[in-house]
Amino acid sequence: MTAAEPLGVPGLPPVRLLTAAEYAKLGETGWGYTELMEGRILVSPSPTAKHNMAGLALAMQLVPQLPEGVRVIQDVDIDLGLVPADQPGLVRRPDLVVVETSAVNRVDRDGGLLSAGDVLVVVEIVSPGSQRLDYVIKRGEYADAGIPRYWIVDLDKPVSLLDCHLAEDFGYADSGAITGTFTLSSPFSVRFELDLLI
Repeated sequence: MTAAEPLGVPGLPPVRLLTAAEYAKLGETGWGYTELMEGRILVSPSPTAKHNMAGLALAMQLVPQLPEGVRVIQDVDIDLGLVPADQPGLVRRPDLVVVETSAVNRVDRDGGLLSAGDVLVVVEIVSPGSQRLDYVIKRGEYADAGIPRYWIVDLDKPVSLLDCHLAEDFGYADSGAITGTFTLSSPFSVRFELDLLI
């Protein structure tokens, strides 16, 4: 992206399809919470306080249990890498991701975005208006991107978590929604209380 290739009117979203790299160069925008969907900027309302508090509560339970060299990050862009780099991109901003510290260091050093290949676990907290997006669309995208685990957290009581894991060529498989205590042994061992998220 150069000055000779303007993206549109300053202060407004771009008027053409963007690659993931072009999207990354935009940085923070004044349009609100954004993701890139097949080259189009998708603008959504910011999450509610309850939603953000649940994400923070989950992160606080995860952080002391993660192995050395693994971090949890809130609200960060992930290039799903589902298309060639010169094609209209697909970038999601999950509520939480668990990644290796080396990936964060690479982005700090070289710029760009974290990639799906960096992500061990991706977490979405269901919001009003995002059920189909979280349970169907993002489930397919994250599986296609090869992210090993996808947790869908629903804050409606009882708070539940759907633990989706890659099942070879079949996308994600799951054993149904979990309430109460969630435990996991792979790719790392964690145990946390879902009721503490609200």
